[in-house]
Amino acid sequence: YIIHCRGSVTLSLLDLSWISRVQVNQAAVLRRAEQIQARRSVKKEWQAAWLLKAVTCIDLTTLSGDDTFSNVQRLCYKAKYPIRQDLLKALNMHDKGITTAAVCVYPARVCDAVKALKAASCSIPVASVATGFPAGQTHLKTRLEEIRLAVEDGATEIDVVINRTLVLTGQWEALYDEISQFRKACGEAHLKTILATGELGSLTNIYKASLVAMMAGSDFIKTSTGKETVNATFPVAIVMLRAIRDFFWKTGNKVRYCQQISLQSEENAIYNPPHSPQDNDNVSLCRRCE
Repeated sequence: YIIHCRGSVTLSLLDLSWISRVQVNQAAVLRRAEQIQARRSVKKEWQAAWLLKAVTCIDLTTLSGDDTFSNVQRLCYKAKYPIRQDLLKALNMHDKGITTAAVCVYPARVCDAVKALKAASCSIPVASVATGFPAGQTHLKTRLEEIRLAVEDGATEIDVVINRTLVLTGQWEALYDEISQFRKACGEAHLKTILATGELGSLTNIYKASLVAMMAGSDFIKTSTGKETVNATFPVAIVMLRAIRDFFWKTGNKVRYCQQISLQSEENAIYNPPHSPQDNDNVSLCRRCE
C-alpha cells in the first residue's frame, strides 16, 4: 500500500477498488448500536474519572453570529478552568493541569482566541472552522484561502467541511483532491475533516467518505457540524470508528475520531448519544478520541 509523505503529513493514494467494495450492513450496525446503549453506566469514582477524561477531550466552541472578543475571552478562560477548583481539590486533581483539548472559533475570531490564551499564559490549541462552514458551498479558491488565513492568524487545528454533493454523487476522486488541497493549505496545522454525516444519505456513504478523508491526509474525522438536522448518532459512530480501525490495519496510520455532542448529563459525556441542533447552546462541545 503506497504512502506519500509531505513533511510530517502522511497521504495515502486513493484506493478506488477498496471504496467500490464497501457495503455497510445497516441491520447489523443498528443491532450493535442497541447493544451499546443498553449497557449500564459506570458509577462512583469510575464515573468521575471518565468525566475528567471527557473534559480533556473537549473542543470548547463558540460559533455564533454575535461572537465578540469578550465572549471569546470568556470561552478561553473556561477552557483553562473547565472545572471548579473546589471540586478538583475534593478529587485530589487540582494539580493535574486539567484543561479542555482546544478552543474552536470562526476564522475571524482566531486572533481574539490566540490573544486571550496568551494573556492567560495558556498553551491550549486554537481550532478554527473553515471552508465555508457549515455548508461548504463556496468556491474552492475561497475555501483554501480561508484555511491559509486562519493558520496565519495562529490556528493550529483547522475544521473543514466537505462538499456533500461529491459524496452523494459518488465523485470520490474529486472529494479526495479537495481534501488533499485542504491538507496542503493547513501546512503544519492539524486537519479535522467534518463529514456532516446527517446529509450523506447512507451508512455506506459515511464509511466511504471516512476512508477518502483519511486517504487524503486528515488527522481527525468528525461526525458533524452541529448545524444539520441529524448530527452524531450511535450507528454513525460505529461506522466511522470501524473505518478508522480498518484504515489503521491496512496502512498503519492512526487517525483520530471527533464527535459533535451536547453534554446534558454525565452519561452523555461517556456514551456519546445522538442529539439535534435544539440541544446546542452558543457554546457547543466536541469530543475527540485517540
